[in-house]
Amino acid sequence: MPVAEQPGQTYAGQSPAAKSRVELSRTEQSGAEQPPERRLRLLFCNWRDTAHPEGGGSEVYVESVARSLAAAGHAVTLFCAAHPRGAAEEIVDGVRIVRAGSKLGVYPTALRLLRSGRLGTPDVVVDVQNGIPFCSPLATHAPVVVLVHHVHREQWPVVYGPVRSRIGWFLESRFAPRVYRRSRYVAVSAATRDELVGLGVDADRISVVHNGTAAPPETAYGPDPEPRILVLGRLVPHKRVEHVLTAAAALRSDHPGLRVAVVGDGWWAPRLGEHAHRLGVDDLVEFVGFVDEARKHTELARAWVLALPSLKEGWGLVVLEAAGHGVPAVGYRAAGGVAESIVDGRTGILVDGAEPEFTAALAALLGDPLLRKEYGEQARERSGTFGWADTAAAFAAVIESAVSDREHAQVRNGLALDGGRRGVVAPGMHVRVAPPAAPAQIHHDEG
Repeated sequence: MPVAEQPGQTYAGQSPAAKSRVELSRTEQSGAEQPPERRLRLLFCNWRDTAHPEGGGSEVYVESVARSLAAAGHAVTLFCAAHPRGAAEEIVDGVRIVRAGSKLGVYPTALRLLRSGRLGTPDVVVDVQNGIPFCSPLATHAPVVVLVHHVHREQWPVVYGPVRSRIGWFLESRFAPRVYRRSRYVAVSAATRDELVGLGVDADRISVVHNGTAAPPETAYGPDPEPRILVLGRLVPHKRVEHVLTAAAALRSDHPGLRVAVVGDGWWAPRLGEHAHRLGVDDLVEFVGFVDEARKHTELARAWVLALPSLKEGWGLVVLEAAGHGVPAVGYRAAGGVAESIVDGRTGILVDGAEPEFTAALAALLGDPLLRKEYGEQARERSGTFGWADTAAAFAAVIESAVSDREHAQVRNGLALDGGRRGVVAPGMHVRVAPPAAPAQIHHDEG
């Protein structure tokens, strides 16, 4: 049965055969008398949701956990930025979704609504920190859990100019650790945990809870007869899709039938189209754009190899999605969590170096069908050990620890425990979590 790791330890993905509805504690299994259960009011603050045009793996993670908690009877609200594809307020799979504020305005809007009570009176708040912190401790006395996919040290100067990147890095590296100095953290990889420790976050306040992945649906497609490289993710500068386009220009002479499918969308897409034209590969590169879940899995099934040249990833959800179809991956070892989602020499290749080495790694897999098959089979086997039910169970354990921390703090301060006040949980109560539904339709990667 999956259980969450203790703070400072790594939570490893479990077999999908593990019990999906995580309702029994260790004492329940032993037959001992059980503590009562608390139905919590939970608020998730994230900059986007899966319906957002630039929603990604980070949003899939958050909503998978939120749905599981809602299915177990907790009152779950997700707050995120407004966008044309979503209503101002709606309920999806039992989760109340509230959308307000712009890309940057979402942060002060969250604090204003939280203070005013329009987001309810949560027992626990989960701040999803994608570079900029929501700073919920400034607006609530409830315990706050901080979810971090990766630290953005390298990305700030790539996306913004010198002044804005310095401000962003200050907020992430200096200001946020101070605001969240009493909060528990969830990191999606050991690499992210280590980066947070480097920013001054206490290691014993950080739990590593990996991404899950769903079993791939049946598809009528298999690998294309001609070499096919897949890029799957948001089209933004730090994803460095240019590295794949450069590789395609170098590889086309050895693989005349080569095709590259770029699945995803983003504000950098026009620049990528121009870059493909300059390299003379626009005839073999297909910019597929936004796709639904069925088309995404079709593209995964057709690929020979997944290319993930990102500057930084917290985990790399698309690696395991591709692995479910027996598709090996190539990524950079220095890209954070990619070095954990790809097992070098077993499920794909981790590149040390730059574009020439990335091209060479793609060439090695495209040119060796036996190696590609071996890595693909091992990737498929490993993908089955990461399930969203296990992710949700581990996350619920962190929430339980957060409310327990608050309980002990109140005892130390001589406050009564009534199990009904905001931010108060009676002794011994534990958090239920139900199995997540299928992940929302999404075509992007996190980060």
